[in-house]
Amino acid sequence: MWQAPPTPVSREWLPALDVPAPGPQRRWTVLLRMLLLIPQFVVVWVLTMVAVVVTVIGWFGALVLGRLPGFAADYLSAFLPYDTRVTAYLMLTVDRYPPFRFEAPEYPVQVGLRPGELNRLAVLFRIILVIPASIVQGLVYGGWWVASFVIWLVVLILGRMPQALFEATAAIVRYRMRYYAYLGMLTSAYPKRLFGDEPGSEPEGRVSATRPLVLSGAGRGLVIALLLLGLVTSTTSSIVGTLTDEGQYRYHYEDDPGNPTEKVIAPLVPGPGG
Repeated sequence: MWQAPPTPVSREWLPALDVPAPGPQRRWTVLLRMLLLIPQFVVVWVLTMVAVVVTVIGWFGALVLGRLPGFAADYLSAFLPYDTRVTAYLMLTVDRYPPFRFEAPEYPVQVGLRPGELNRLAVLFRIILVIPASIVQGLVYGGWWVASFVIWLVVLILGRMPQALFEATAAIVRYRMRYYAYLGMLTSAYPKRLFGDEPGSEPEGRVSATRPLVLSGAGRGLVIALLLLGLVTSTTSSIVGTLTDEGQYRYHYEDDPGNPTEKVIAPLVPGPGG
């Protein structure tokens, strides 16, 4: 009986995230997680400012060379894992405090990057191409933070992160990392697989709890719920902001006895009339 040839396996390599399986967490570190991370927030902010400058310079270099210049690839390849370690700790996937250094091979959260050749056309339009991924990343990451108090309370009470919640959180951390890797031109692979990997998709076999990241039904459902929560919150905020701005404009229009024409064009032009 004739059989169709097997579907070729994609050779595209995506930036990898390794996080150990969820284990016990010290409740006092969960309770004080935000306070403990204040020094890291300061460091990450400074490193991010440098990363923005390096990325802009690297963008011009990538247009000419077809790949990131060496200095840009080196800095961004060190910065992104640092930022990801802090994010993973902040989002309660691990209990070990992230070190204040770029090289941390002993830390449980590891990021795999392979900067290489880039399509110059994709580099030229990178800021436009990344918009869909930016929206997805913003919604699911924002949804996690809307639910963060409940998540924090669950981990604080249990002393560990439940498996389904760990899967959903790890998927968000990984997608966020892949999004910034693509934005920073550390990879030509567009961010994908927010809902996890297929079983057996890793050529080397199971490397860690997140490589491959195979989501259970509950884990995938949580990702969808957080994505929808982010969408609802974002939409509600936009509507409330629009109504607030409209209310302020109406108050100004009804309260100011000036020229009606000035009232109509006031929001459109700068100066005393606004």
